[in-house]
Amino acid sequence: MDPACGTLIIPILIPFAFLLSIIDQNMGSALCLFKFMSFLLSLSSFYLVMANSNSTFSSYLQQPLCHDSESFALLQFKQSFLINEYASSNPSAYPKVATWKSHGEGKGSDCCTWDGVECDLETGHVIGLHLASSCLYGSINSSNTLFNLVHLRRLDLSDNYFNYSEIPFVVGQLSRLRSLNLSVSGFSGQIPSELSALSKLVFLDLSGNTDLSGNPLLKLPKSILRDLVQNLTHVKTLHLSDVDISSRIPHELANLSSLTSLHLRGCGLYGEFPMNIFQLPSLQYLSVRDNPDLIGYLPEFEEAIPLKMLYLSDTSFSGELPTSIGRLGSLTKLDFSSCNFTGFIPSSLGQLSRLSNLDLTGNQFSGPIPPSLANLTQLTVLSLADNQLSGQIPSCLMNLTKLTELYLQANSLEGPIPSSLFELVNLQQLSLFSNYFNGTVRIGLLSKLKNLTHLQLSDIGLSLLSYNSTNATFPKLNLLGLNRCNLTEFPDFLRDQDELMWLSLFGNGIRGPIPRWMWNISKETLQALDLSSNFLTGFDQLPVVLPWSRLYRLRLDSNMLEGLLPIPPPSTFQYSVSRNKLRGEIPPLICDMTSLILLDLSSNNLSGRIPPCLANFSQSLLVLNLRGNNFNGPIPETCTTPNDLRVIDLGENQFQDQLPRSLANCMMLEALSVGNNQIDDIFPFWLGALPHLMVLVLGSNRFHGAMGNWHTNFSFPKLRIIDLSYNMFMGDLPSEYFQNWDAMKLTEADELWYIQAHPTYQAPGFGLTFPYLYSLTMTNKGMQRFYEQVPDSFKAIDFSGNSFKGHIPTSIGNLKGLHLLNLGGNNLTGHIPSSLGNLTQLESLDLSQNQLSGEIPWQLTRITFLAFFNVSYNHLTGPIPQGQQFDTFPNASFEGNLGLCGGSLSRACRSSKAPPPTPIDSSSKQGSTNKFDRKFVLMGYGSGFVIGISLGSYLTSWKHEWFLETFGIRQRKWTRIERMGLRS
Repeated sequence: MDPACGTLIIPILIPFAFLLSIIDQNMGSALCLFKFMSFLLSLSSFYLVMANSNSTFSSYLQQPLCHDSESFALLQFKQSFLINEYASSNPSAYPKVATWKSHGEGKGSDCCTWDGVECDLETGHVIGLHLASSCLYGSINSSNTLFNLVHLRRLDLSDNYFNYSEIPFVVGQLSRLRSLNLSVSGFSGQIPSELSALSKLVFLDLSGNTDLSGNPLLKLPKSILRDLVQNLTHVKTLHLSDVDISSRIPHELANLSSLTSLHLRGCGLYGEFPMNIFQLPSLQYLSVRDNPDLIGYLPEFEEAIPLKMLYLSDTSFSGELPTSIGRLGSLTKLDFSSCNFTGFIPSSLGQLSRLSNLDLTGNQFSGPIPPSLANLTQLTVLSLADNQLSGQIPSCLMNLTKLTELYLQANSLEGPIPSSLFELVNLQQLSLFSNYFNGTVRIGLLSKLKNLTHLQLSDIGLSLLSYNSTNATFPKLNLLGLNRCNLTEFPDFLRDQDELMWLSLFGNGIRGPIPRWMWNISKETLQALDLSSNFLTGFDQLPVVLPWSRLYRLRLDSNMLEGLLPIPPPSTFQYSVSRNKLRGEIPPLICDMTSLILLDLSSNNLSGRIPPCLANFSQSLLVLNLRGNNFNGPIPETCTTPNDLRVIDLGENQFQDQLPRSLANCMMLEALSVGNNQIDDIFPFWLGALPHLMVLVLGSNRFHGAMGNWHTNFSFPKLRIIDLSYNMFMGDLPSEYFQNWDAMKLTEADELWYIQAHPTYQAPGFGLTFPYLYSLTMTNKGMQRFYEQVPDSFKAIDFSGNSFKGHIPTSIGNLKGLHLLNLGGNNLTGHIPSSLGNLTQLESLDLSQNQLSGEIPWQLTRITFLAFFNVSYNHLTGPIPQGQQFDTFPNASFEGNLGLCGGSLSRACRSSKAPPPTPIDSSSKQGSTNKFDRKFVLMGYGSGFVIGISLGSYLTSWKHEWFLETFGIRQRKWTRIERMGLRS
């Protein structure tokens, strides 16, 4: 008997043995004998049936062998790639094709048994290839034997690396395909139109094919997208995230009634999102985030919509959230962050009982936090940050016992922080900074939050009460921000923190030296430390090199630190210790800090010579600021190797000799300031070859000679601020330069920002960009002014206090973007050119202390924003123009010109006839956008440490009065010593 059949008969033999025992006990019964014989007959018939069907049953148990042609095709496919563990990002990735063997290699040659291969049980044809995360590396094209597998229904090559190959057009020949996954696999180029022929597709995923910077590699033209949508009528999953579509969403997409999942993240979509897509009857997952030009509005939702995930973040969706959003009872994740939604947060959100993640960050929601949110008991993440929410934090939020992350920062919340927040024992991240709370918070409450790792309480308007109990156990924090919390000493619980990565105590009232125990906290983990804007005086046992081996950001600005310069570890990329009282020379150990991106030692009492290494951190340094110290000697050779230097500020020191000619190699330089030194050189025309140079400050040195002729190779193409004041320049004003300084001809019309560098740090898992605002010291009226920030639209020429001669070139009138023009204290002759009336953006004009003659051109009355005007001590004659700003200038603006009359002077003109003022077009005044009367908000929180922070964040209002405050109105004469630039 066949063993298989015998196995099936065993259950029958068991009752048969039982019957034998019964018969043995009742042999005298004829009835029992009859029943026994009947049973034997039935058993015999059953056995015959089973025996006859045995061959059929055995064949059913045996799967057909793989077809030779398909086995060969798979082996050829395997041979076309290398196995590289870095080709797949999934931690569980492994090379599935490694076990594939040919017929001559013994057991396991049947391709239907190979890892990742699926065969049809009846025909033996390969119908599925599941090679996701298989470490495949190499290129693929239309001749690849993969495309000989014409019976394929499922193909998954995701999470491999096909080396920027284009998707082969022959994929369209796999007409039986129902599932195609080519995501995160390094495909590039245009998606072939043949893909739209795969009308049986139910699953299509081409997402995540990006370069190392996250830019899309695949492109899907509008026509092919439309064909896809029209032909794939059965598709349930359509994932095209990170594909460059750059078009409107076709309305036909709303006809895909079977669609359950639609992902279009980061596709460059624009136009209005078809509202009917929200109403698709089977749609469960929808993501169109990271399409900033995509506009849209939410519809009124119906009960039957099965949406579980809705991501609209970083789009331009707007309007109010409909109350009907509470009908989406299946929602588990809702992300509307960084959109333009307005109005109140609807209380109906509290009906979404399955919601685990709610993110409304970065909108314009106003009003109170709805108490109904306390009904969302499944929430683990709640983010309402960066809105306009007001009122108090509802104490009922303590019902959200599963909450792990709570973000309420950057709103207008007020009142006390409810102590019930500290009962949310599962909290890991809590951020409340930048609100208007009042009262106090006891630091000891933190001991209740055992799982807390991130805490941001900066700038919230209340005080933290210290807690020195030795019995309390505080959570081990990774991030702690306590900026402007009215602390007067270092919190004692910091002593036991050994896992901190970020610590910011900016803007408190902490006094005295930095205690010795601070050097022992989080030695192996601390990456960013900000102790700036306190009253720290020094260091208790300062180590030779600060002990934090992974530190990359250290800010000690604006304290009262004395002693020698602390040296951070070599890992540091941002070191700022400006506005202190540090002394001595820069230690040679600073040369080990080869990762430096930003170094700011300005406004201290440091002395000696600059270590040459500082000027040649070639691959990293972007900002070097040593202004306001006592450094001396020559400026070391700079940019001798390829570099990215953007800002060099060496002003207000005692540097001597010439400018190093190697500065011409700083091809990324945007701002150079060497004002207020003792540099003895001619005009550095060769700096005009720097393509990005915007700011050049050479004032108060010993530069001499003529500026020379303009040359096309040295044109200063981006220059917008130049200060040559208080030197010994001579000769004619450089007319050709004025003709070709194109950046000064532009009048920016929209948003105004500040001149700044953008140092960026890349660390494993995140990147950090912190705008560095460029500051400026300019000389005006014999006084040096320090401007902590400079609008990028501000354009200025200051040639005062030199020995320029000749006429004022009419070409200056082409520089229509100028806001400041100072030619005072020279030997200029001739008339004031009427072309200066074209400088309609000008707010400060100083032509004093020259030998100018003739009348004041009436065209200057066109300059309607002129806030400061000085032509004193010249040889001007005739009537002072009337009207507009000229009616506001004091006598001091015109004194020393015996031939002038009218206006505010006591001398009346002999003739009553004066040139009429030119009518002013009111539209030009309304349309001008350079009046500096708008407010600029620098993103971020103080100099604290939210990622994306700004180094000088505050609100500034620019008005005409800015010029009056900046440049003053007091008059005085230049002395001959000042003219020659010879100062002690």
